[in-house]
Amino acid sequence: MSDRRRSFVVETGDVGERADKCAAARLAGEGVTRGAVLRAAEAGQLWVAGRVVKPAYRLKLGDEVSLELPEPERSDAVAEDIPIDVVFEDESVLVVHKPAGLVVHPAKGHASGTLVNAVLFHNALDDDDEAPERPGIVHRLDRDTSGVMVVAKTARAREHLKEQFRAHTVERVYEAIALGSIRAPVTFETLYNRHPTDRKRFSSRVREGKRACTHVMPVEALGGAVTRVECRLETGRTHQIRVHLSDAGHALLADAMYGRSPKDAALRAIAEKLGRQALHARVLAFVHPEHGKILRFERPPPEDFALALAELRSLFGARDHGR
Repeated sequence: MSDRRRSFVVETGDVGERADKCAAARLAGEGVTRGAVLRAAEAGQLWVAGRVVKPAYRLKLGDEVSLELPEPERSDAVAEDIPIDVVFEDESVLVVHKPAGLVVHPAKGHASGTLVNAVLFHNALDDDDEAPERPGIVHRLDRDTSGVMVVAKTARAREHLKEQFRAHTVERVYEAIALGSIRAPVTFETLYNRHPTDRKRFSSRVREGKRACTHVMPVEALGGAVTRVECRLETGRTHQIRVHLSDAGHALLADAMYGRSPKDAALRAIAEKLGRQALHARVLAFVHPEHGKILRFERPPPEDFALALAELRSLFGARDHGR
């Protein structure tokens, strides 16, 4: 038997399940993903009782399920000696503090010099047959957003963490500086999709899309011109915080994509000095994929963010929102 062949017998709790979903669940401990099962099915290498079946085949009690796993695609990313700020590390996960300006993984226009290249130099990662160009990556931060990120070092950790992100059970708290006055807590719960005319941007003003939810808490008022806010993500769509605040009339300070240059000359100078959206992923908490304990990590905003905030306080004064 091939060392890539996997088999199991359908038990009572599996009856009626899709073959692909059940196979991924039963074989997760061996690092088998649903994507790998689907590719096996596409290649005609998913069998039930010796007969080739489609991924949606509904299982019966006693069925013998077997599949031949495809060879994993190898990552083209190469290790590069790029410094990384390690917050925590063990055999399963690596938690880092990503600086603003660092792209998370190789993509068009960024073939090297990414966090993935840095992590590969720091430590080996299991290959990801679903996304070979970004091994270990289970979530992302925008290039110009700083903050805490987790990277999966093993296939088992990767699948466990991906499921937590899909289930929206990961705690993610961001600190941001938004233009205008935000006087009370607000929750943005919207549909979310590509912008209808600019495909590089996203929008919450759409008729069709995925659900997106951001909870915003004002923390510090800065003269009515700017508000420091805390944003808690319930979902994690691309650019979600930036879009929700911008669509509500409170674009982030120095957000070139979703905001405009401030009319106030002093405020504009602070934004230009910052040079990137004022957004920092301050808190990340998740269940460890091996021992099941909750790990929680927090890092304050970096120097550029802190300097902009200090200059805003000096310029406008500050009033705490009672927190």
